[in-house]
Formats: sequence, C-alpha cells, structure tokens
Amino acid sequence: MKRLRICTFNVENLFTRFRFHRSLTEDDRRRLIRDGWETEDMFATRHDDPHANLVAQALAEVDADIVALQEIESLDTLKRFNRNQLSDLGYQYAMCIDGNDSRGIDVGILSRLPFLYMRSHQWDERTDRPGEPVFGRDCLEVDVLLPSGRTLTVYINHFKSIAGNREKTMHRRRLQSVRMAEIIRERFGDDPSEGRWIILGDLNDYLPSDGLAPLLGLPWLENVVNRLPADQRWTHHYAPDDEVHQLDYILPSRAIADANPDSVPMIERRGLPLRTESYSGPRFPTGDPDSKASDHCPLAWDFII
Repeated sequence: MKRLRICTFNVENLFTRFRFHRSLTEDDRRRLIRDGWETEDMFATRHDDPHANLVAQALAEVDADIVALQEIESLDTLKRFNRNQLSDLGYQYAMCIDGNDSRGIDVGILSRLPFLYMRSHQWDERTDRPGEPVFGRDCLEVDVLLPSGRTLTVYINHFKSIAGNREKTMHRRRLQSVRMAEIIRERFGDDPSEGRWIILGDLNDYLPSDGLAPLLGLPWLENVVNRLPADQRWTHHYAPDDEVHQLDYILPSRAIADANPDSVPMIERRGLPLRTESYSGPRFPTGDPDSKASDHCPLAWDFII
C-alpha cells in the first residue's frame, strides 16, 4: 500500500484583496481580467501579501498528499495560490467554503487525491444562544478517494481563538469539541474506533485544556503529536511573550493510529520569523527578519491504511 502524508497548516490570513486607486496600468488591467476580476469603472491592483511565497515554500518542503488549511480568504484565493505558487506540487483538487467568520478567514483543503463527498457544518447549532452556530468558522467534512480504492474522511477545523482571555473563551471550544465528537459518532457509530477518519486543524488551545478534553480525551482517537518528545510538540509561536504551544492537531481514528505505530509527525518550523527565540534552527532565506510564513507551523504525519 502507498504511504500517504497528511498536513494541517494555519496560513495566517492568506488573502488576495485589492487596493483601489486611479493609476491602473494597462498591464494591470489585463492581469486582473485574466484572473477573473472585472474592474469596469473602478481601478484596482491586487494586494499581494508577501508572506504567500513563504507559505508556498513551507508547503513544498512538507510535500503532503492532503493539506488542511485555515485562514484562507476564499476558493478563488486558494485556486490562484495553488495555480501560481504550488503548480509543481500536483494539487489537482481544491475546496474552500465560505464559513461564519466575520473577517472572512475560512478553512480549505488541497489534495492530490479526488474528493467524493463534502459537507459543511457551519450551520450546526449547539450553543447557549438560539440560532448561533457552534462553529465560528466551519467544520469541513471531506471524503477523499485513496489509491487503494478506500475512502478517508477528513474533518478540517478552526476552533475559537484564545485571544483576549483563554478561560473566557474555553466554553466555546468545549462546545466545539463536544460537537466534533458527535459528528464522528453520527457518521461512524457509537464506537468509531475502526473508522477511516482523521480530524485536523487549529484547535486554538494547548494541553491540558478543559475545552479540548471532550474530544482529545476520547479513547477512539490519538493525538499523534504526543509521539514527539515533550519539548518538540509545539506548533505555534506567540510573539508578544515569545511563547510556544501546540495549537494544531492531527487526530486519526484508533484504527489508523494503531496501524501506523512507528509514524512520528513532522513539524516544519523554517517559516518562523527570526524573532522567534524559542527556535534557533534554520529559516527560509527572506532578507527580512520579520518575514514569516505564519505564526503556526505546518504539522504533517505519514500513514498507511
């Protein structure tokens, strides 16, 4: 059987937004129309975020078959990024569905393997406020067709941020964890241990966490990052305090985890800025000490099913 690699990466605001002004050149106009943006009487140039090149470099180094992404502006953004900066990686399949986030940061997926089915859970209601969705962004459910002919179901998440106050936001992450566990049971039964599924994403909290306990405490999945030494499990750098924690997770079903007992995840940290004193390893060359791919690191894991 072919060994596959799966990855999750919060790319920190991968946008293709526009600045509007009155000095659009004819070359700019042709480029905008080529990319599907009709400007009509308005004049604009695309706002290119310089960190996109570092995001692409990090993804190239990871070289995963399936990539779960967080903080993508739109499907158009993802397609354009894939076409222009990831063309050598063979991601024939891409999807991003607009979710609930007011800033327009959505979850998405890139894959070398075809999609069979997908479902958004952005309308799931499990909060204390009637009509309020439990997922502030989305939980994107995607069935991927494997080379073996089997199906792998991936769940892409971006839980409530701890920004402002970790304890005050803990309740919302707990609701999201409970709902994520319910979704797995609804699809794979009361004991989903033998199912072919993997939960991925930025769960926006570190362990121990009352918010993540309803999910990570379940016996029918594994947090594979725990296979790394304790001091190597971090995936996120918080610049103001130069703190590092694990906020990003790959949680395969017990059957997939047990079938790959010796597979240790990899964390690609070369996209971090030089100011990250907690990491003294190599960086991607940029010429700018503040440049970064993201404040998160791509987290990847190899498996066979």
